[in-house]
Amino acid sequence: MLILLPPSETKATRTRGAPLRWERLSAAGLTTARQQVADALRDVSAAADAPARLGVSPNLTDEIGRNTRLHDAPTLPARDLYTGVLYDALDLGSLDAASSRRAGARLRVVSALYGSVRMTDRLAPYRLSMAVNLPGTGPLASFWRPLLDPVLSAEAGRGLVVDCRSSTYAAAWAPSGRLAERWVQVRVPGATHMAKHTRGLVARALCQNSADPRRPAALLDLLMPTFEVALHEPSRTGAPWMLDVQPA
Repeated sequence: MLILLPPSETKATRTRGAPLRWERLSAAGLTTARQQVADALRDVSAAADAPARLGVSPNLTDEIGRNTRLHDAPTLPARDLYTGVLYDALDLGSLDAASSRRAGARLRVVSALYGSVRMTDRLAPYRLSMAVNLPGTGPLASFWRPLLDPVLSAEAGRGLVVDCRSSTYAAAWAPSGRLAERWVQVRVPGATHMAKHTRGLVARALCQNSADPRRPAALLDLLMPTFEVALHEPSRTGAPWMLDVQPA
């Protein structure tokens, strides 16, 4: 099972720590692309019009400034880097040992800078949305799509792809072919805050359960004890199954 998460806008930081080592990140085939995005992001972030080009508030000078120091900034594991509502609900630090191992194997964060990362990857803090258009890369969702396809398709294997991403990050990769038949998108009615919280709880529940279902319908039995769930078949060939989820 592969569980896809969006990154958080806000990132934790550290004052000390090892610098970024591109060659030590998972999915080594993405190294060149990651460095290309990092170089373009550095140049844009150093310009006077950086806030407008990055689509962020001019007040975020510290966060924009970090984009110019990616190679030297202290890193921290992705599980600590990403913060906010979804990651508070996921609460990786409180998982038992077996659940934590499953989280390491199953969870992937789709990132505008790093492409795809595991929770153990040590990353430099950054500020970049998948909706941004960078010089030399173009729209980042389009840039990453062909690069992520072989990586995430291989990592999914014969298991399910449980998609907890927002639409902005879902644009960076969609399962295709036979894998699309095992693609389940988690949909949560209500406000954005509640949607993020519930997706975090779903990801946590899937990490806590040792079951590794291969059919979308099997997710219902797995999640029903904790959530109200309804599964809807794809609207067309290549589209995901839709899993409506609400806390019970």
